[in-house]
Amino acid sequence: MRRIHVGNALSAFGLGFTVPYLYVYVAQVRGLGAVTAGLVLAVFAVAALIVLPFAGRAIVRRGPLPVLLAALVTAAFGALSLGLAGNATAVLLSAAALGAGQAVMQPALATMIVDVSTAGTRSRAFAMQFFLQNLGLGVGGLIGGHLVDTTRVSSFTLLFSIEAAMFLLLVVVMATVRMPHSPRIGDAPARSAKGSWKQLLGNRAMVQLCVLGFVLFFACYGQFESGLSAYGVEAAGISTSALGTALAANTAMIVVAQFAVLKFVERRRRSRVIAAVGLIWAVAWVAAGYAGLGHGSQEMATAAFVSTYALFGLGEAMLSPTVAPLVADLAPTGMAGQYNSAFALVKQLALAVGPAVGGPMGAALHAPYIVTFLLFSLGITYLALRLGRRLTPAQDQPSLAKSRVVATGAATPTDPARAHA
Repeated sequence: MRRIHVGNALSAFGLGFTVPYLYVYVAQVRGLGAVTAGLVLAVFAVAALIVLPFAGRAIVRRGPLPVLLAALVTAAFGALSLGLAGNATAVLLSAAALGAGQAVMQPALATMIVDVSTAGTRSRAFAMQFFLQNLGLGVGGLIGGHLVDTTRVSSFTLLFSIEAAMFLLLVVVMATVRMPHSPRIGDAPARSAKGSWKQLLGNRAMVQLCVLGFVLFFACYGQFESGLSAYGVEAAGISTSALGTALAANTAMIVVAQFAVLKFVERRRRSRVIAAVGLIWAVAWVAAGYAGLGHGSQEMATAAFVSTYALFGLGEAMLSPTVAPLVADLAPTGMAGQYNSAFALVKQLALAVGPAVGGPMGAALHAPYIVTFLLFSLGITYLALRLGRRLTPAQDQPSLAKSRVVATGAATPTDPARAHA
């Protein structure tokens, strides 16, 4: 588990190291223009959408570790090639390799967490994963920003070379991992590892969770750097420095609140926790509405806008030990890789559609933008409560099943009842 967490931190560090500077690198440093730079960002999403359906089957058949190692080598090749690319074709092909590799890393690492955790420890493991991912993104972006110089191509070549070296270092670290058999939660039905998408779509609870996941990522993550930032600048008059403060407040809230809320979340029904997040995000959108549509001072508008990002961070901290473990617990034996990849695919779709819809609305249709995403947040609450009716007690609240076993006093280390819990 320690090696896997190191992997999460290093992969996030590599992502934060370069992605914030891709647009500037392609459009200005390489002189390929805004259109090519936009295509590069689109290629990242398209590459992920192409490879993720196949990644799930590969993880099921080959195991998560070989798939992760292949993804890391692919991402390292893409990063190094991107730093050396001098024309549009080379840049786009390199971005496709980097995007595909990074997309596959996440479900592979998530499946490895499932394989080395139990139903009782899984929430804490995924909370640690999310904490390290945000820490890696923040540290990577901070260091990368001090290395780049838009007047020197060599500084960006160095940046992408370091990213490639991080991925190769991670290959060495992860190659030492010896994976055990996956421990399972007892309520998930056992099926063959040769499961298909038809089997997955036949799991009504998983389908409902995917719909809920799409709304979650569309209404929050898909708006951070597109619609919400455009709305803040155009409607609320937020400066670029204040926008940076808002993003920092989001990360700070996650880092501070992650383990503070963990014990609270672990003892509550997962569906109720997700429903509460919808309400918290609804308050966040109300704060954003005040920032842009209210008649207060600029200082009050800025404070409200920063609060919006902080409230989003609180919701994210509550979701990290909730949603990912639920995906794992809904998966039949041997199918965690496919379920993780399917959920990652839903996430990528939401992150592709979110900016396309929210960007223009946030920039021009200020009141409709706030109302639309306020309703989406309330929709999260509704969908979460509806999902809760389809979950078994152990899937919705694993701590309850664990406490029942402990209360009986009959379970021993080799007792099947404890393994079931």
